[in-house]
Amino acid sequence: MITPTPYDALPTSLLAELEAGGLDPRAVHAHVLEALAEDVPTEDVTSVATIAADARAVGDFGAREAGTVAGLGIAALVFHVVLGDDVEVTDRLSDGTRVQPGDVVMRVAGPTRGLLTAERTALNYASHLSGVATATAAWVDALEGTGAQVLDTRKTLPTYRALQKYAVRCGGGQNHRTSLSDRAMVKDNHVVAAGGVVPAYRAVRAAYPDLRVEVEVTDLDQLRELLDAGCEEVLLDNMPTEVMAEAVRLVERTGAAGRVKLEASGGLTFDRAREVAATGVDYISVGALTHSVDVLDLGLDLHEE
Repeated sequence: MITPTPYDALPTSLLAELEAGGLDPRAVHAHVLEALAEDVPTEDVTSVATIAADARAVGDFGAREAGTVAGLGIAALVFHVVLGDDVEVTDRLSDGTRVQPGDVVMRVAGPTRGLLTAERTALNYASHLSGVATATAAWVDALEGTGAQVLDTRKTLPTYRALQKYAVRCGGGQNHRTSLSDRAMVKDNHVVAAGGVVPAYRAVRAAYPDLRVEVEVTDLDQLRELLDAGCEEVLLDNMPTEVMAEAVRLVERTGAAGRVKLEASGGLTFDRAREVAATGVDYISVGALTHSVDVLDLGLDLHEE
C-alpha cells in the first residue's frame, strides 16, 4: 500500500514551480492523491509479485511523436508523492517545450516497484496535458500573423479545469473565464429569459458593475443594439465568415475598434482557422482544445540503475 508523501514534505522548488505556472500546488497535490487512490486502492499487485523489493531502476520518459509538452511538473509530483525522497527526477524539459519523436522529456530513478506504481498516473497527467498544449500550439501557429488569439472555453473535464487551462497557456493560448463567477457570459438562453440582448446586458451590468460582461449574438442587428448600449465584449456565435467580417467592419464604422473586442465561436474547425482570423476578430475560442483533444504519445522505458 502506498503511504503518500504529505504536502509539506514535497520538494519546495517543485511546489514553487507549479505556483509560478498559475496552479494551486495544494490543489494539485490533492488531485494527485485522488488519482493514485483510484489506481492503487491497496497495492500494485503485479509489481509486488514480480519485482524484488530492493530492485532499483532508471526510467526515461520519451516522446513518441512530435508535440508540445505540458504537465511534466505534475508527473514529477506523482513520483515524489509515491516515493518521497527516494526518487530522483532529472532532465525534465520545461512545460511548453516543443519535442520530436525520441526526445527524452524527463528521467526518473528510484525503487523499481515505486516507479512502475507511479508510471500510469504520471503518464495520464503528462500525456493528456501535453495533448492540450499540442493542439493549442497548432492553433496558435495557424493564426500567426493575423492578430487573432486563441481562447479556451469552460468545456473542460470535471476537476481538470485548472490543469487543462494551464496546458492551454503552455501551448501559447489564452484562458477565457475560469468559472461562472469570475466573468459574466450572456448566452442565448439568458437572452431569451431576459427579453433581448440589451436587457440581459444591462441586467448584468447593474447587478455586477465591476465585472467583465460578454454577450453572445447570432446576427448583426443584435450586435448593433449592443454597441449602442455600450457593450465592449461580444461573442459572434456560429456566424458565416462573411458575416463575421461585416461585424468587424460595423465595429470599425462606429469608431469602437480597439475598445470593443469580438470573439468568434461555434462550429470552428482547424481548416477555417486563418479564414476566420482574417476577418479581423480579436479572439477565436475553441472548445475542442479541452473537451476532445488527443493525448500526446509519451512512454516510460525502464533500464537498470
